[in-house]
Amino acid sequence: MELGLYTFAEVTPDPRIGTTIAPEQRLHDLMEEIELADQLGLDIYAVGEHHRPDFAVSAPAVVLGAAAVRTKRIRLSSAVSVISSDDPVRVFQDFATIDLLSHGRAEIMAGRGSFTESFPLFGYDLNDYDELFAEKLDLLLKVRGAVRVTWSGTHRPPLRDLPVYPRPVQDPLPVWIAVGGNAGSAARAGALGLPMALAIIGGL
Repeated sequence: MELGLYTFAEVTPDPRIGTTIAPEQRLHDLMEEIELADQLGLDIYAVGEHHRPDFAVSAPAVVLGAAAVRTKRIRLSSAVSVISSDDPVRVFQDFATIDLLSHGRAEIMAGRGSFTESFPLFGYDLNDYDELFAEKLDLLLKVRGAVRVTWSGTHRPPLRDLPVYPRPVQDPLPVWIAVGGNAGSAARAGALGLPMALAIIGGL
């Protein structure tokens, strides 16, 4: 059994004193939390992605890259990377870089997003919610599986025998499907033979 922690790096008011911590301070505290988790022997620390005023992390890969050079053994994961509204090639490159910095400790939890603020922010239509995830997950797995990739879809320009670098230490780089209560997402993880992370939240 493995034990770990995940956070959305909330910046909600402290119930003891009523003030809201600044994002700068929250990220500083988060680095200390990840370092402490590593020192205490926890197995994994995961950081979520949100694009809202009440959470400090919109770019988990940046935070995890900083954590990679301040830790020694703990695995570092997103929780989740909203690949539906992101570029899977860039997500892979970011986490391959974290894997290199951490000497093979990076993981991706790919999710559809239980909050949907990233879709209009990056120009995606919520009517394409599931189609976006299916297509972009397919591309992420193609990029993970081979250096040179040929791929085409509806929501992103095609790739025609293009190389994707850097390559991670781990081969393959671990990819989990993050599920927030949707049965179809759980079935997708099973059909693809991918591990599943189940969050106790409502799903769309």
